[in-house]
Amino acid sequence: MKRLACLLLACLAASSAAQAKDFLRTQGTQIVDEAGRPVILRGMGLGGWMLQEGYMLDIDGVGTQRSIHARIAELIGPQKADAFYQAWRDNHTTKADIDAMGRWGFNSVRLPMHYALYTAPVEEERVPGRQTWREEGFRRTDALLAWAKANDLYLILDLHAAPGGQGNDNNIADRDPATPSLWDDPRHQDKMVALWKKLAQRYKDEPYIAAYDIINEPNWGFADKADSNGCKEEGNAPLKELLVRTTRAIREVDRRHIIVIEGNCWGNNYRGVLDDGPWDDNLVISFHKYWNVTTRDSIADMLALRDKHRMPLWLGETGENSNDWFARTVALVEGEGIGWAWWPLKKIRYNNPLQIIPNEGYRQVLAYWKGVGPKPSAEDAEAALMRFATEDVRYANNVQHPDVIDALFRAPHSDQTVPFKAHVIGAAGGTIAAVDFDMGRDGVAYHDLTPANHHISDGGERVVWNPAMTYRNDGVDLGKDPDGTLHVAGLQSGEWLKYTFEAPAGGTYRLALDGRGDGQVSLVLNGMPVKAVGRTSGFRALALAPGRNTLVVKAESGTFDLETLRFFR
Repeated sequence: MKRLACLLLACLAASSAAQAKDFLRTQGTQIVDEAGRPVILRGMGLGGWMLQEGYMLDIDGVGTQRSIHARIAELIGPQKADAFYQAWRDNHTTKADIDAMGRWGFNSVRLPMHYALYTAPVEEERVPGRQTWREEGFRRTDALLAWAKANDLYLILDLHAAPGGQGNDNNIADRDPATPSLWDDPRHQDKMVALWKKLAQRYKDEPYIAAYDIINEPNWGFADKADSNGCKEEGNAPLKELLVRTTRAIREVDRRHIIVIEGNCWGNNYRGVLDDGPWDDNLVISFHKYWNVTTRDSIADMLALRDKHRMPLWLGETGENSNDWFARTVALVEGEGIGWAWWPLKKIRYNNPLQIIPNEGYRQVLAYWKGVGPKPSAEDAEAALMRFATEDVRYANNVQHPDVIDALFRAPHSDQTVPFKAHVIGAAGGTIAAVDFDMGRDGVAYHDLTPANHHISDGGERVVWNPAMTYRNDGVDLGKDPDGTLHVAGLQSGEWLKYTFEAPAGGTYRLALDGRGDGQVSLVLNGMPVKAVGRTSGFRALALAPGRNTLVVKAESGTFDLETLRFFR
């Protein structure tokens, strides 16, 4: 019996060792594990948890967290506003969210940290130069690390809001423009360096920590204040000095973890930063990508930087676009051996894996803040806000968007579609909602004249790829009827939709395309064009094969809305 117990313990020890996570490191232009095998980080940023931005909460105007806190305090008082934020942090991201990420296929998570959860602001320090540590941030980071470990996910620590704020894009760093920035007050820089050293001391022996992303999206005009976001900056000397100083402080206590650096201009302007080459042998270059085209030329400068300095690249933040853009961006960077972290996991809007659906009381609060509704009573506002923070934000109450997950993991590497929903056409017929077309990229599952937003590349206005801004994130125009029913809106010549469905018995059916408008369409059934080109009112004699079928509905002329595909005998 004793021998059996020893054998069991040995097996458990061997199993634990086999499952132990490797420290990641850099090797030339790749991130690798301890055996030298390349690792592609596929992650998600937890934007909105420790640090809110107004757009995530559907708030117009100034969107810094401090301004949101002030608006809430004006309605329910400062103490209750603090209680709201405590409840928000308790419920926004929980183990259930990280468990879901593990099921979906992510292997990493990026934590955007607000420094003030870890250490007091400089103006609140009783002794100048001394750091007061706050347990709130460390406690929550430890909990997140435990959830990540339970799902075998790496965790990247990201200082998203640095002391004083690191740029003129105030919302992303909760910066107060009326006070000195990170770059204006050396005390802020001292605090940032001290915080990273404290974090490195705490996690130096933790292999599930993949990297330290030491300052998110600096955007500051050092040489020219008119260059407010630092996109034209040539020197970047203050940024480089702070990056080097922080690296050295971390290396005093931690020699193993990767350090991620970010350039000026929201992480993309490295002029001057690496002119003398890398200052550490375990650095990764991060870049961020939003609202531009998905060709290799769009990242050519970053690839050249990688090859010049023989350093790995990591797409540390991207997203906020259509599924087609998502899939093409993942295919682009993974084709170059580059990992990524999407942004964000959840918000009120629909183009992320999880969507927060706010209660009606919160919508009334929003109406007041937007100047289109009366001021709610303190009691009503508190009830709505606390329900928002304790119930609406929780994973169990979020709407899941499988189309977004498909766009990140399957669609980038496939020219095939998969059904958005299971459709079955029985012996007597059946109906498919037009909005339930297949999942896949533009040109694979559908074609639309506006599949994504490329306004940075185009130099034009922002484009809304789904005007209804609901249900799914594909580049297909959806519309909503007064009763809430959704339809595909404004199909134009050349646009098309693909549907995959089952017809267990097969046979000949009639098809009615229900909708509004006067247009002509053509059909492709199981890869073969249907000879007739008809109006949207209907087709006859469609021979469905037993089992799986595919149908492409293509607009040939006119403009029309499509509500349902109705098969009948």
